[in-house]
Amino acid sequence: MIEVLNIEKSFGDNHVLKGISAQFEPGVTNLIIGGSGSGKTTLLKCMVGLHQPEKGKVLYNERNFTEMSMQERIPIRQEIGMLFQNSALFDSMTVEQNLMFPLDMFTNLKRSEKRKRANEVLERVNLEGKNKLFPAELSGGMKKRVGIARAIVMNPKYLFCDEPNSGLDPKTSLVIDGLIKEITEEYQITTVVVTHDMNSVMEIGQKILFLHQGQKWWEGSNKEITKTDNQELNDFVFASPLMEKLLK
Repeated sequence: MIEVLNIEKSFGDNHVLKGISAQFEPGVTNLIIGGSGSGKTTLLKCMVGLHQPEKGKVLYNERNFTEMSMQERIPIRQEIGMLFQNSALFDSMTVEQNLMFPLDMFTNLKRSEKRKRANEVLERVNLEGKNKLFPAELSGGMKKRVGIARAIVMNPKYLFCDEPNSGLDPKTSLVIDGLIKEITEEYQITTVVVTHDMNSVMEIGQKILFLHQGQKWWEGSNKEITKTDNQELNDFVFASPLMEKLLK
């Protein structure tokens, strides 16, 4: 489990996060949603150590990540998998080399063991036999699946996904959503997804944190989100053409 306690973050005079507290549970898809500038990406970056909050704590299974030195954070960082918005694959490396990169950096496995692990995660994301392809030879959806495979190659306890459906068509987005949910439940990972995609919210939003103007404005599930009387959340949710269509 990941806990954030009273997180405050500013950039100059811009007070982005204003006392955010929340829990992110293992085995369920935890979504952070909100409009542009609401603070959702900043919160994610505070959670993984890319930003240092001025106040508050980030706890990984009761370990205070926020107060650790860079050296002390290394064991927790090795438990984290990250799917970036643009997949962040190395263009000069093959799919297999991209997957083996974290294993080269952080393990002492033999080459054959690394290749075996790469093949295992490729099979898990339904990309068997794509080892020797380069990113330029992959579709957008395939790149996302390789990104997911690389994020789980180290058997992480925690998985962070930043706008995983950005740039994808609706059909491919459903595939990526389903894969994230399946992997989360199968491996009992604590998964945190930052998204503005209402289709993702309705498909996999088992626990949802809605941020508004840097504050936690609402918390609940996808089954509860359409029944709330929270005006700001309703304005966000029902601005989506998808939700308008569902409610007609």
